Amino acid sequence: MRARTERHGDELIARRHLPAGPDRVWTAFTSPAGIAAFWGGSHATVPRASVTVDLRPGGEFALGTRAPDGRTGRLRFVYVRIDRPRELVFDEPVTGLRTTVTLRPAGDGTDLTVHQRKLPPELRTDQAADGLASILDALAAHLRHHDDGDHSDPSNPA
Repeated sequence: MRARTERHGDELIARRHLPAGPDRVWTAFTSPAGIAAFWGGSHATVPRASVTVDLRPGGEFALGTRAPDGRTGRLRFVYVRIDRPRELVFDEPVTGLRTTVTLRPAGDGTDLTVHQRKLPPELRTDQAADGLASILDALAAHLRHHDDGDHSDPSNPA
């Protein structure tokens, strides 16, 4: 199953069922090791040492990316709202792009929705939608193949 995306003007919405409970998904989205493991999707790598996280409203997280052709970039976001393990809201301060990550328990895992608003024109493309889908697919693969050890119930490893 791949992530599904839809675009509406300056909004992009992606949905994906993930093979882990909300606590493990939350950890992947809020820990440097988790972010490094999936954020680049199929179009970039994220060196673990490049990721910083200050998980609090007003705190920021940042990461470096390296494309297959060697180009590098730096992304920076500021947390707006943190509701563990249900919702994360963060802004990209230069463009004003707002991302809301919503986690809902669903059967054997988590239903994830990523809703981006105020997309700058260069991100209102099929390529950007495919990039977000590949990031969520990489997250699913990471959760399937790696146990980060952070579970709400240690007797049930999700």
